[in-house]
Parts: sequence; structure tokens; C-alpha cells
Amino acid sequence: MIRVPVSLGPRSYDVLVGPGARHRLAEVLPAGVQRAAVVTQESVGVAVDPGVEHRLFEMDQGEEAKCLETVEELCRGFARWGLTRADAVVAVGGGVVTDTAAFAASVYHRGVPVVHVATTLLAQVDAAVGGKAGVNLPEGKNLVGTFWQPVAVLCDTEVLETLPPREYVSGLGEMAKYSFLGARGLEDLPLAERVARCVEIKAAVVAEDERESGRRAILNYGHTLAHALETAGGYDLRHGEAVGIGLVFAARLARRLGRVGQERVADHEGVVGRYGLPGQLPATADHDRLIELMARDKKALDGLTFVLDGPRGVEVVRGVPRGDVEATLAEMVDGG
Repeated sequence: MIRVPVSLGPRSYDVLVGPGARHRLAEVLPAGVQRAAVVTQESVGVAVDPGVEHRLFEMDQGEEAKCLETVEELCRGFARWGLTRADAVVAVGGGVVTDTAAFAASVYHRGVPVVHVATTLLAQVDAAVGGKAGVNLPEGKNLVGTFWQPVAVLCDTEVLETLPPREYVSGLGEMAKYSFLGARGLEDLPLAERVARCVEIKAAVVAEDERESGRRAILNYGHTLAHALETAGGYDLRHGEAVGIGLVFAARLARRLGRVGQERVADHEGVVGRYGLPGQLPATADHDRLIELMARDKKALDGLTFVLDGPRGVEVVRGVPRGDVEATLAEMVDGG
């Protein structure tokens, strides 16, 4: 078992990575917890034993379930069961479950502990780590949320063996992102070590900037367009697929702005291609709609804002001209 610490002072916790990690759940619950509300989805199919009295709370399927209505349903269920601040919430599932359950835990009784049992590659390398909790609105993805650190995260690589192929590839989108944040050579590592390396990078960034007042925004590399694509397309693209397109877009936009050369763009296209991810916009994409959605991004404090590569590495770039964004989107369709 690989143990990766997330160092946040009194909010510090460990991420356990390896086969069978889910069986360590009873060990990582806070001392004195009497009951655990286990939040999951029917399709997850991963059983856990918290070692205390527990009740299952099932969310609906799909990204559409990541909404305020689900948070209300969960909190009302917690209240009817009598969950207290001395108890805990356990999220068992992928990013939709971990994001939604953590948000519900953060607002129920003004905060109860949450443990994540991440069952998808995407959740293990990204969504379950770092304390971001939130849900979507019809106007955009992740527009309502809080920061609520878990007390532990369990990344059981054993359960990844049963993931549908498209769900596994979706997780590779986030892994591809980390290739440009310091995790070169991931493809050569065993799976548990690949997951742990991604977690180490995220943990270091989160420890430096827990509430995204600065450097943590680099973890959204490729996500500005990705979130817009997901919202505009009604989530017909998986998150990691959209991130793959977003990474290529970010590299091409950086080239247009004179921040990187063609060799760096080819590097992005190569990594995305090797992971089996799409690198071009869907032919039906409405570019004006995508720009409208990107303008609502949480990073957008001063005009269109993107996380882009450059001479100093990946960083936030504000005030990007709309014309350059439009031209890059057009290039992404025809492969120019």
C-alpha cells in the first residue's frame, strides 16, 4: 500500500493507494464515529464495511445527478436517519459521487467528516483528492461548491479492473494532464505507482494553495474548454475525453499567443493520442456557445482566462483576446 500525505496542518490526511485499499475503511474513520452514511450509485457495485452502523444512500446515475436537488435529497435522508456531527459520510464511487457527497457533508450540520473510497481512475488521480466539493448548474459545471477536505481517501486499484473501457479512458484524461505538471514517464510505471504519482503532484499543489487563490488553478489545465464542452453537449463527452480536447486546445492557443512552439504542441497531441483520447472538437460544437461558457469559468476574473503552458511552465493567463480563442477553436475542427 502506498501512503501519500496531503499536508494541510490540522486538516492533513493520507491517501492510500493500492489493491484492497477499500478494506482499510474502518481504520481511517475518525475516532469515536458511531455511524456512517454511505453515499454511492447503483452502478458502482463496490461494497464497503465501515465497521460501524451504516446506511446506504443511493444517488441517481450520470453527471445530471451532480446537482443541488441531489444534495437536498441526501441531506434530508441524513436528517431522517438522525446523522450527527459525530458521525461521518463515506463516498463510494467516481467523481460525481465524491463531489456531490462531499458537498452534502460540508453543508449538513455545517460540516460532518467525509471519507472517499474512489472507484474510478478519474476519482483516484484527481476528483477525490484536494477537498473540492461541488455540483453543477444548468449554466455551467461546478459553479456551486465549497472546500471540504476529507479525513482520508482510499484508492483501491483492484476495483479499476472492472471499469468499462470508456470510463477507464476517461480517467486517463486527468492522468494526461499531470504529464504536463511534472509527471513525465507515467506510462512506464505500474498502475498503483502511476496513481500515487498523480496524487503526490496534486497533494503538493493543494498544500501550497488549498483554496485556489493562486497556483492551485494549474490543476485546471485543459479544463476551461473541457467544462464548456461538457455543459454544451449535455455531458455526451466523458470528463476525461473533454480534458483531452482541452489539453490540445490549450497548447494550440498558447502557440498562437507566442508562449510555446510547435514542438510543445506536438508533445501535447502525442500524449493525448497515446492515451486514446480525442484531440479535436466535435464537428457539431457551437463555438460561440463554448466561448460564452468559458467566460463563466471560475478563473475568469478579467476577461477570457485560461491555464496555459509557457516559458515559466503552466500558469493562469488572463485577458486572452476573443479573436485568438475563436481562431484556435476553428483550427481544432479542421485539424489545421
